[in-house]
This record gives sequence, structure tokens and C-alpha cells, in this order.
Amino acid sequence: MSELITDVQRAVDGPDLPDDRALTRWANAAWLQDHDSEVTIRLVDVAESADLNQQYRGKSGPTNVLSFPFEAPAGITVPLAGDLVIAADVVRNEAGAQNKAVEAHWAHMVVHGVLHLQGYDHIDHDDAEVMESLEIRLLGQLGYANPYESEETEPDS
Repeated sequence: MSELITDVQRAVDGPDLPDDRALTRWANAAWLQDHDSEVTIRLVDVAESADLNQQYRGKSGPTNVLSFPFEAPAGITVPLAGDLVIAADVVRNEAGAQNKAVEAHWAHMVVHGVLHLQGYDHIDHDDAEVMESLEIRLLGQLGYANPYESEETEPDS
């Protein structure tokens, strides 16, 4: 079984942030490759997320998770998947607005981001279906409910 080594950077603090062990467990659950690799997960504030979202996606405001796949120069082989940047306040606020447990939403953001690092996307309908079904399956294996169920059908957390 391959392993995804996780380097956690905390640029923000808070009582409901997941610990490094949880972040690593979620990232490894989503690592579907047959080789070891490494990912950096950076937990940031709204300002850093907004800056990166504007700089790299041309979109204003913060977002929950940004994925930066590592692209090695030609001829260079480095076992590096890339970086995830997760805005802690955005995740917390989304969880509340969607009536989801904060931990479950964090797990979803990590799984979602690691899948992006492996080339999965949700730009078109078919790709979105593939990615969402993988997220549902992986989160279920971790003990979390379907993140795409409506608020009315989701159990209280």
C-alpha cells in the first residue's frame, strides 16, 4: 500500500482545527496512486486564501481549498503530489451553513483536494460525477456521511 507523507503548515490557529494525524489519515485515504508521494497541507486565514485565489485562479475572495499539483520539470522525478491550501474560517463557516459537522467538512476538503492533486476535476458533468462518487466512497470508508446529501436528509451532528 502506498503512502502519502503529509507536511502540515499552520498559518492559523483555532480550537476546532483538525490535528496533524487526522489530516494525514484523510489525505492517505484519498491517495489512490500505487507509489509513495508527499503533500503539504497549509491551513490559512481568509486573507491568504483570498490572495492565492485571486493570484492563481483570478477569482476574488477566499475559497475553502486550493490545490496546487506539483509539475516536475522534464527529466526530473520527484515524489511530490503538490500542495493544498485550506482556509480554516471558510471551512468552519461552510460547515455551519450546511448543517455539517466541522470535522466531516474538513475531511471532505482534504479528500477533495488530494483527488484534485491526482488529476480529478469537476469542471464538466461527467468528471464531476466521477469525482463526487469517489469522494462519497472514500468519506464513507472514513466513517463520514455523503457530503452531497441535502441538509434535510443529513443527520444532525
